[in-house]
Amino acid sequence: MSALSIEDLRRVLESSAGVVEETDWSDPATLDESFENLGYDSLALLELAAKMQQEYQVKIPDDAVSIMKTPRIAVDYINQRIAEQ
Repeated sequence: MSALSIEDLRRVLESSAGVVEETDWSDPATLDESFENLGYDSLALLELAAKMQQEYQVKIPDDAVSIMKTPRIAVDYINQRIAEQ
């Protein structure tokens, strides 16, 4: 299984929770911005986790949402879970 990229995260997040127009994914600072500040709530992150589990066949517990606070942390966390398989 290949590693998750920021672009993969953006695609899955936007397909499950919608596009937040103000989010500039090309800006490196966006990677360290909280999902809340980017316009995504905890329900959007639960949907993201569910989609990642389906698409990447990786187990992501519901409480991981409290860990994945920024896009960078989410990608690192999911990639760690992929590597553990």
